[in-house]
Amino acid sequence: MLTHPTHERLITLGLTGMAKALQEQRRSPDLDALSFEERVGLLVDREAAERDTKRLTTRLKFAALRQSACVEDLDTNEARWLAMKQELASRATVMAAGRAR
Repeated sequence: MLTHPTHERLITLGLTGMAKALQEQRRSPDLDALSFEERVGLLVDREAAERDTKRLTTRLKFAALRQSACVEDLDTNEARWLAMKQELASRATVMAAGRAR
């Protein structure tokens, strides 16, 4: 099988994820034990993952977020969570104790 023309054709068709996965499959000898359908499935999964990543990256770029956020930045102070819980409980009581008809 001529892999270089196939690789180039995949790139021309815009299937860069499949092209990368094909190169990785050629370099990995343990993938020879997989069936044809399993190997094609891996190629398709890689292409889908690449497209999802590209789509998310584009959306994040155009979202113009003012701050970058990460899990480590979350305030997990127990006192803050307790105060928020008490505030929500008091709001629920006020809503329940509203004017009767």
